[in-house]
Amino acid sequence: MHTSYYKRPLLLLLVIYILWLVVFYRPAPSATDVYHKIPLKTVTLTGKVVGFSVQKAKSRNVAVKVYEVNGEKTGGYVYARFKNYEPAWHETVRLEGRLKKPYSIALIGNFDWGAYLASQNIFTEIAVSSVQQIRPPSFFFRAVSAVRRDILQTFQESFPRNAAAIAGGVLLGERGELESALYTDFQDSGAIHLLVASGGNVGFVTLMTFAFCALFGLPRRKTALAALAVAGVYTLIAGADAPLVRAYFMTVCAVAGYFLHRNSGVFQGLVLSCFVILLFHPAAVFETGFEMSFLATLAIIVCLNNYDLPHAWPRWVKFFVQIFLATLSTQLVLLPVFTNVFFKVSFVGLLANMLLVPLASLLMALSFAYYLFSLLHIGFVLHAVTAGALGLFESLVRLFASFPLASVPAAAWRTGWIVSYYAAVFLLFHLPQKDFLRRVYKPLLAVMLLAPAAQYAFFNPPTVWLFNEWSKNAALYRAPDGTRFLFGAGIDGDKLARAVLKSGARTLDAVFISEDTEKQLKEVRNLQKHIKVKKVVLPFADMWPGEEMRLNGQNITARWGMLLNRKGKLWANRGYSGGRDSVSYEVDDGKINFTVAANARFIVRGGEVLDNRRNATRRLHL
Repeated sequence: MHTSYYKRPLLLLLVIYILWLVVFYRPAPSATDVYHKIPLKTVTLTGKVVGFSVQKAKSRNVAVKVYEVNGEKTGGYVYARFKNYEPAWHETVRLEGRLKKPYSIALIGNFDWGAYLASQNIFTEIAVSSVQQIRPPSFFFRAVSAVRRDILQTFQESFPRNAAAIAGGVLLGERGELESALYTDFQDSGAIHLLVASGGNVGFVTLMTFAFCALFGLPRRKTALAALAVAGVYTLIAGADAPLVRAYFMTVCAVAGYFLHRNSGVFQGLVLSCFVILLFHPAAVFETGFEMSFLATLAIIVCLNNYDLPHAWPRWVKFFVQIFLATLSTQLVLLPVFTNVFFKVSFVGLLANMLLVPLASLLMALSFAYYLFSLLHIGFVLHAVTAGALGLFESLVRLFASFPLASVPAAAWRTGWIVSYYAAVFLLFHLPQKDFLRRVYKPLLAVMLLAPAAQYAFFNPPTVWLFNEWSKNAALYRAPDGTRFLFGAGIDGDKLARAVLKSGARTLDAVFISEDTEKQLKEVRNLQKHIKVKKVVLPFADMWPGEEMRLNGQNITARWGMLLNRKGKLWANRGYSGGRDSVSYEVDDGKINFTVAANARFIVRGGEVLDNRRNATRRLHL
C-alpha cells in the first residue's frame, strides 16, 4: 500500500474527528429524547422496530425508534421488552408500558448495561404491557425477516444445540443458545470473532456471487451489480450492524470505482465508511465491537498490501501464508483492546485461526447450502457432511482452548503503553517499505520510549477508586510506584478482581478488611481466584485502633470507625463491643494523607469528606 494514503485529507480529518469524539463527546439524550418522559412512567408510545428481536427468558427485546409519546412528538429510542409478542423488523407499533432508566452499575472493569445502551444512543427502557400494530413492515422487510427466521429455525430443528448455535453464528452472527462453557472456549481459543457476522462474511458472499456468475459467463458489469444486490440482501438478513454496513459500504465504493474506471482502494473505502458511520452515530467510537472491527480490517489491509508474497510460490502456499498474516496482524492490533476488555490473552489464537478461519468459510457455505437444500426437501443430502463439519469445528475450538496458556489472565494497559505498542506495530507493519521506514523510524522509536515515560512522570497521580453497589462498598488505592491496597470487600469478589485488573495490576499488596465479618472474607477468597493478594489484614486481630503498619513505603494506621451523622459531621465509634465493630484506615506516605472510613464508603482528606456514588465508581486523584 502506497504511503501517500496517510497524507490524504479524508484520513487526517477522520483522525482529528475521532480524537475530538474521544476527548469531548459523551453519549447523552437530546432535548426531544424519550428519556425526558421517564417521570411520566406509564405512557402510550408510537414507534418503529429497528432491529431483530432477541429472545430472553421472559421476553423478546428489541430497540424501537420513537415517534410520539402520549400524542406528543418525541424522538430517540427505547429498549422495549415484549411479553407474548414477537416484534417484526420495520413494523410500526403503539405500545403501552412503563418507562424507566436502564439498569446500570458502573464498576470499572465490569459490564455496564446502561453504558452499553448509551453507546447505541438508547437511554430509556419500556416494559411493554400491551402492543398494537399500526403498520406492518413492507413486503421486502417481511421477506428478509422471514428468511432469517427460517434459516435459524432450520438449524435448530436439524442440529444439536451447540451445532445449531455455531451454524447461526458463522452464517448470520446469531449464535443463539450456546453453552456458557463452549462460549468461554471460543474466547480462550481466540475464535470468538467467528461467531459474529463481520465484514469478512460480506466479502465472502460477494466473492461467491462473482464465482457463481462467472460459471454462466455473465458480463463483468452485470456480475458486479448482482454481487452488490446479493451482498446487500445478506447484510440485511444478518442484521445490518456496523461491521456489516461498513463492509458493504466498502464493497459499494470498490464497485463504483470500477464503473468510474478509478481504483478507489479498499483503504479509502474503509476510511470513508468509518467517517460516515461516526457522523451519523458518534457514540459508536465507544463501542468495543466497532473499535475491534475497524482496527482488524485496517490491520489486514495494511499488512497484506505491504507484505507481498513471491509470485513463484504455489497458490495453496500463498493461501495459508495470507491467512497467517491476516490472523497475525489482527491478533497484534487487537491485543490491547482485547486485554482491556476481557482481561485475558490467548496465545493459541494464531494457530487456532489458521485452521478455524478457512473452516468457518466452509461452514458458511455448507450451512447456507444445507438451508437451500432443505427448502427443496433434499436437506438429507448435505445433513451428514454439514453436521460433521459443525462437530469438527466445535471439537477444534475445545481442543485449542484446552492447550496450556490458551487463556492467560492479564491486566489492562495504561494509555502510555498503548501508544508505545501501536507505534511498534505500525513500525512492524511497514518494515518492507524501506524508504518510508527511513523517514519515520526515529519518530516512532521516540514515541515508543517517551509515551510510557510521560505516563509515569506526568500522568501518574496517586488515585483512589470508590466503589458502590447497592450500598455495598470497597475502595482501591494506587500509589505512584504501583503499590495497590484494597480497603473493604463488601462487593462481589469477582467484580472486585475485574476492577483491580482494569486499574492495571494483577497483584494487590494488601487487603484491609474494615469490618470483622465472614462475608468480606468470603469475597476476598473469591478475589484471590483471579488476583494475587500478598497480605490480608483483619481488624481487631492483625491491627487494633492506634496500631501502625508500614508496607511499600506507606504507613497504614488503624483508627476507630469514622462515620457521618445526619448533619454531615464526622464522629468516631470508639470502643470494642466484640460485635460488628469497624475500623478506618489512615494512609500516609509523607506527602499524601487520607483516611478510608465507614466501611470504604468515603475517604477523608484534610478534613474534607469525599463520598462515593450509588452504583458507580468515583475516581479521585489525590
